[in-house]
Amino acid sequence: MKVAGFTFIRNAVKNDYPVVEAITSILPVCDEFVVALGNSDDDTEQLILGIDSPKIKIIRTVWNDDLREGGAVFAVETDKAYQAISPDADWCFYIQGDECVHEKYLPVIKKEMEENLDKKEVEGLLFKYLHFYGSYDYYGHSRRWYRREIRVLRNNKGIHAYRDAQGFRWNDRKINVKLIDAYIYHYGWVKPPGGLKNKLRSFNKFYHDDAWIEQNVPETFEFDYKNADRLILFAGTHPAVMQKRIAATNWKLDVDFKKLKDKMTFRRRALQKIEDWTGWRVSEYRNYKLLK
Repeated sequence: MKVAGFTFIRNAVKNDYPVVEAITSILPVCDEFVVALGNSDDDTEQLILGIDSPKIKIIRTVWNDDLREGGAVFAVETDKAYQAISPDADWCFYIQGDECVHEKYLPVIKKEMEENLDKKEVEGLLFKYLHFYGSYDYYGHSRRWYRREIRVLRNNKGIHAYRDAQGFRWNDRKINVKLIDAYIYHYGWVKPPGGLKNKLRSFNKFYHDDAWIEQNVPETFEFDYKNADRLILFAGTHPAVMQKRIAATNWKLDVDFKKLKDKMTFRRRALQKIEDWTGWRVSEYRNYKLLK
């Protein structure tokens, strides 16, 4: 069995993405790793080269900055990395630049890939998610946050990233997947208020035009953490690759948890209660077809 990791990245230093941690978190189970390195104006290339692994293959890309609708450029760049994977790879392990896998899940993931290698009906593996928010101590858990996504795929060139590369399609149909007991730790929202303000302004440039940005996230915009909906104290441990970054944290999360709760509508509260009691998320959007 051969496993290829893949990702895309641009301006990781400027936007404070833990891309080195992301790559190295899954590198032990990968035989090769393709990085689509976008045209950056910071030291992102030095970051990737600094990993210093013979498994890593860099392909240099140029982003189409005119693609400013729905994050489509992220899918384009993901596809460039995916298409560069060696044809003899069996599984393709996708990780985004603000995601990590805890080392405790690597044996589980490898076992699932081995056991499902010859089960052709299993076209991908579905992961659970923890979305950390504001700090490394809390994660968002509500209907605002997606619970699951595909991160391991068959090596089939009919597969392509969908919309903003949150998920994938196989020849424009949903992929048949197996849910596994492993989590992706998502750190994209772990920043101080000033950092999240910059993230929102930068990120939305790939979704909206300048007029929308200036109206909705102008330079005077102040981020206040109010869109979390519900935060839960994290009682576990973070991946080993994240420990140095976590130790350097120099801010505290300043959130009024009662105001977060009060902001939820009656409908959202009711639907959240159903999910908490039963595990069923009513009307959940699924970017995949879950195999039983």
